[in-house]
Amino acid sequence: MTCWIIPSRRWTARPGFRAATLAATCAVGCAAPEPWRPMTIPAPPPLSALARDPATIQPVRHETAEEQAAPGPAAPAVFGLDDLVRFAVERNPRVARAAIAVDAAQGRYVQAGLYPNPDLALAWDEIGDRTGAGGILTAPRVTQTIVTGRKLTLAQAVAGREVDQAALDVLAERFAVIGSVRAEFYDAYALQQRREILAELVRLAEQGVEQGKALLAAERVARLDLVQLEVELERYRAEARAVERELPAAYQRLAAVAGDPRLPVGRLTGPFDAPPAYDLDAAREVLLAYHPQARSARVGVERAQAAIRAAEAQVIPNVALTGAYIRQYENQSHDAAVGLSAPIPVWNRNQGNVRAARAELGMAVQNVGRVENDLADRLAAAFRGYAAARERAENYRTRVVPRAEETYKLSMEAFRGGQFEYLRVIQAQRAVAEARLELNRSLGDAWRAAGEISGLLLEEAWPERPPGP
Repeated sequence: MTCWIIPSRRWTARPGFRAATLAATCAVGCAAPEPWRPMTIPAPPPLSALARDPATIQPVRHETAEEQAAPGPAAPAVFGLDDLVRFAVERNPRVARAAIAVDAAQGRYVQAGLYPNPDLALAWDEIGDRTGAGGILTAPRVTQTIVTGRKLTLAQAVAGREVDQAALDVLAERFAVIGSVRAEFYDAYALQQRREILAELVRLAEQGVEQGKALLAAERVARLDLVQLEVELERYRAEARAVERELPAAYQRLAAVAGDPRLPVGRLTGPFDAPPAYDLDAAREVLLAYHPQARSARVGVERAQAAIRAAEAQVIPNVALTGAYIRQYENQSHDAAVGLSAPIPVWNRNQGNVRAARAELGMAVQNVGRVENDLADRLAAAFRGYAAARERAENYRTRVVPRAEETYKLSMEAFRGGQFEYLRVIQAQRAVAEARLELNRSLGDAWRAAGEISGLLLEEAWPERPPGP
């Protein structure tokens, strides 16, 4: 089964939406049923702070058991973010499972519109009657139920909305996986960058220890200064060893999020210095208008409306039409019989199911607000960490790190000229190390939160690329 989700411009506007659906609760029984058509998924409009390519969903192919058991493709030496996202979309079982659910919903839609089968009966009466042998043979007797009140069309309208919701679930799972892969990628990437920073700091600290030993031999520094240098060196080495132990687990987690825990993730590469820019208000409007969960909640209102119409139609009796051929052996006659029957809706007018359907419509209307609140809360939580980390990273990148490096450089020159004690150099060196590590931590936090935001906003091309030919 191949599931396509095509960008379009059909969607329900938010202003006045709840009022309209609540009003429909009273009038829905008289509304004319609309034939169901497969819904289309609109692409978010490009915004200045959220520029992106239109979202295009690739078909999801179901793998056979042999393909699932076969080993995956050989891993490249270097992994980029796009490589892992592409792998996750193609191989992650969450996306495949959601696509199979679409197939199941389409099957229920087909089944809801199928006409009831005719009943075929054979009866042989009065076989041992004393008036004559043979009795009365009725064969065949065919009974066909005639469905009235457009019940099949209304049932398919309900099932069709379920197909729409299943298709939106595919989109939601796809970008949930993409957002998770991006967040975990930059979590591991920041750790990888931290390892490189610590390796550089260890190298500088080793040089400092060697210089301290030479200065101690020349009696220009005290033994205490050399010990402090050695302590700094061991501290950097301990942090570097800790990162080395953390990194394999981070790679393993990234592989699991991508969809294959056995995927041998290699060295990661990608942009890191400048996280993408987002505006909270613009992001919220895009989120509430286009996120699949918000759209699915609105489709849920349409489904509940269709369910009310289907429940109200059940009171219209179906008609059973019967035709039969009768052979009477007593009087050697050939006869025919025709019958027509229908239930009388006296006590059971499906009033209980109608009441339940109306209540479900009210719950569906309220569910729209609940889902929108949840989405806005998730965006705000991600944006809170993103905005703080991005601001902190920018401050460290443009102000703190350059000044710390300049201070260290001036301190070393002054020490070589005999103006400073080496303790001042150690302090400047520590300030550079802490500034670089804090910059790395802030960038990692900002990128991780930005990855979560990109998944909520359905960003296909990420991070934001500058316009160009």
